[in-house]
Amino acid sequence: MKYFVSEDSIVRSIWGKADTVLFIFAGAAAEFALNKAVDWLYFTGNLPADPLARLFSTVEYSKKILFSKYDDALWAIDKITAIHKGVETARGMEIPQWAYRDVLYLLIDYSVRSFELLERKLTDNEKRELYDVFYRLGKRMQIQDLPQSYSEWIVMRENHLKENLVCSTFTIDLYRQYRKHLGTGRYLLLKQVQMLLVPNQVFKLLNFNSLQWLGPVLGLYKLAKQLKLDWLLKEAILPPKYKLQIKGLDN
Repeated sequence: MKYFVSEDSIVRSIWGKADTVLFIFAGAAAEFALNKAVDWLYFTGNLPADPLARLFSTVEYSKKILFSKYDDALWAIDKITAIHKGVETARGMEIPQWAYRDVLYLLIDYSVRSFELLERKLTDNEKRELYDVFYRLGKRMQIQDLPQSYSEWIVMRENHLKENLVCSTFTIDLYRQYRKHLGTGRYLLLKQVQMLLVPNQVFKLLNFNSLQWLGPVLGLYKLAKQLKLDWLLKEAILPPKYKLQIKGLDN
């Protein structure tokens, strides 16, 4: 049986763990807020209205792509493309190609950063394998000018971070919505996760301070994983009504 991502792929190891997926989207939430094309996420109103629902909707499509049979994965990718085309039609303009690349690039980057923070360092071959999966996803979505290799992607990723991020009124409002939907305690935890994950450019633009207390706690969390108690932190990150969705992230 053919899959879009092979069953023994490192990509499945990364995206098959709830804590890693939550960290990926914690980092993405920071960078989304700074992207110069974030107004597109405000056009439909879905993201500011309910950021958590948007998170699990995105995760659902990601799972369909990374853990499904080949044809089912292509269907999921084409569905995402169709949704974006519908938004473009409704707004009467096209989403910039660099914005499509930005989203693809941050998923690659935070996949690496999250797994290495929570598990272990990835090998160069594993990073290339990860890039290949998302490269094929991007090509299916008809995203233009994608770098041909992981090493080329590293250079382009740095350029995108320098050119396409800005702290705007959308940034401020989106963080206001994060706090509203998460509550103060979980919001502060989200920011701690982001401070551990994000690149320097994102860290500076969001004006994060140097008060970081989550790093030492991660050692205890890794011990809790060995004792099968890690579900306590997973449920602490998101509100109780998302309990079943959080458990569903483990694959």
